[in-house]
Order: sequence, then structure tokens, then C-alpha cells
Amino acid sequence: MSITCRSYGFTKEGAAVIAFTLSNANGLQAEIINYGGIITKLSVPDKKGDFDDITLGFDNLDGYLKGHPYFGAIVGRYANRIEDAQFELNGKIYELYKNIGDDHLHGGLKGFDKAVWIAETVQSGGDESLQLTYRSVDGEEGYPGNLDIKVTYFLSKDNELIIDYFAVSDSDTVVNLTNHAYFNLCGHEAGDISGHEVMIDADSFTAVSSKNIPTGEIRKVEGTPMDLRVLKPLAAGLSSAYEQIIKGDGYDHNWVLNTAGDISQKAAEVYERTTGRILEVYTTKPGIQLYTGNFLDEMGPCKEGAAYKKREGFCLETQYFPNSMKHKHFPSPILKSGQVYTHKTIYKFKTIKVS
Repeated sequence: MSITCRSYGFTKEGAAVIAFTLSNANGLQAEIINYGGIITKLSVPDKKGDFDDITLGFDNLDGYLKGHPYFGAIVGRYANRIEDAQFELNGKIYELYKNIGDDHLHGGLKGFDKAVWIAETVQSGGDESLQLTYRSVDGEEGYPGNLDIKVTYFLSKDNELIIDYFAVSDSDTVVNLTNHAYFNLCGHEAGDISGHEVMIDADSFTAVSSKNIPTGEIRKVEGTPMDLRVLKPLAAGLSSAYEQIIKGDGYDHNWVLNTAGDISQKAAEVYERTTGRILEVYTTKPGIQLYTGNFLDEMGPCKEGAAYKKREGFCLETQYFPNSMKHKHFPSPILKSGQVYTHKTIYKFKTIKVS
């Protein structure tokens, strides 16, 4: 795997933004910028060997600086939602920024998606990886502790985009990191994703309130549109009258993975029949959020002049469960002072070849 880089522009404060292109011997490419750790391009082959960019985003930095729905970004300090924008830790209440009604989403007003990360390429065994580092200072967006984060991107010879997360804090805090890439296996500009077939290896999911925040109920998927234990087209679930689909205006829920953080076991799969493209997801985290772009609303101009609309991209965000500080039976996102947070996610790309 090799890496090239180029200038991508400057933030309003004058910080330089660099684009790094990761390439493997099979022709796959992933472009990542050090602003937000954003995956701006992801070029993979279809069953005929033709390459398309399958991740939603913009052609230039200005699009990202103007605001966007976390296209391709690292999100934190706490990915997903925290009810009432507060949590209790060690007997103290921490107030967070309210950026979705009265609640907190994806790290607040200026989360990790808007940070300029320090970037460097790292050599190992003849391969290169991209390493991004950032210090989230004590009190940033209301969170306690100085948190030092390292995120590494690597594109393997087996067509895997591997993301490794590492963090350590000088005080007890909470950490839940993920990547918020939007995929469309037909190509970023190809439109509706309801024909994509999805599998999530989970017997249960975390039911949500009318604010789309987990209530604490862990509900069985059996007999509901949330049962994705075998590949199913998204269309049937998206058109259902199931109350959880209504609350999320589509899929926007966390599944309780059967893989229990075992990176060797496939947590999720997406298959797009017309292109033959397959995306497999492996993770060390206990949950995964399927989001079907329910709030994309004529966003544009985006890459190549595209105007993304509702349900034209999907996300598979590996994570601790949303709102887990409010529900003690959920896996804990608490990171003790001096302890190490680690998290690995693999997005593996395959195709069903033309016979």
C-alpha cells in the first residue's frame, strides 16, 4: 500500500489541509483529509472491474467547511446521541453542547469532525498507513479530561479499509469514536439505496424514543423489520409501518451485535445486485448503527455536481450504544484515567464476478 498527498486548501483560520490518497496493488483508492479525518473518496471495482467512487461528499474543502451531515468524518468525543446533553460521572454532572434539540449529537458544536488533525505517514513492512493525532482538551464541548487520540487508516492488499482508534485521558471521561462514511455501492451519485441488501448479525436492537434516542429497552428483532440476520433489501423495511421505522423516518438504530466485539467475525454485510459490489464490516465494538440517509435533503452541489437526496446513502457506524451513560446495562463507554481506549473497524470490499 502506498500514499501520495496534495494540498486541499486552508481553513478560515489559515490551517493547512492535506489530502492523502491511499492506494493498493488492486487499484483501490481511498482519499482522506486531515480536516475531520474525512474519507472524501473511496474508489472500488464492480463485477465488471469498473471503478466508482462509492462514498458521498464534496469536491473541495469549501463544501466541508460550510457544514454537512458528517460525510466520511471521524466523530467524537462521543459518537451518536446523549439525551438531555448531560451525563453523570463520578458523582458529577457534565453539561454538553445541545446541537440536536435539547440533546447532544456526535461530539457537539465542534466535534472531531471539525478538527484539523496532525497527519503523518507511517512505514511498516514496506506498506504505508496514515496516522492522524489530535488532543481534545479538558472541557472541550463539556467533556472532562485531556484526551489524546490517534486514528490510523490502512488499505490492505485484501481490499480492506482498516481504521484503528486509540485514545488515552489524564482524567476519567467517556469515549465513543466512529467513522460516519455514507456509502452507495452503485456510486456516490447513483441515487436511491433501497435496493441494497443488508445483513446485520444481531438478535436484538436498542429501541428508541420519539427523539430517536435509546430508551434502555433491548428488543428482539424477531418478527420485525429490524430482523436483518439474513440479507434483505432495505426497501421492505423502509416502507413498513413499524413504529420504530416511523420514529426514525427509516433505519437509524443501533443493533446489538452477536459478534460481541470479535474482529474475526463478520458483523454486517451489504450487497448491491446490479454492480455485484459487497461491503463487509468487522469490528471490535458491541454495536453498529445503520442509518439510511433519512435526513439528506437536496444537498448540493456535492461531488461532480450531485445533489444528494433522502435515502441516497447509508452508514454503518461501529460504536458503543447511543445514550449508554443513561443505561447502566449497556456496555460502558467510560475511559478511566491512564487506561487505553482501542477500537478497530474493517470495511472489506468484494465483488461477485461476471461468469
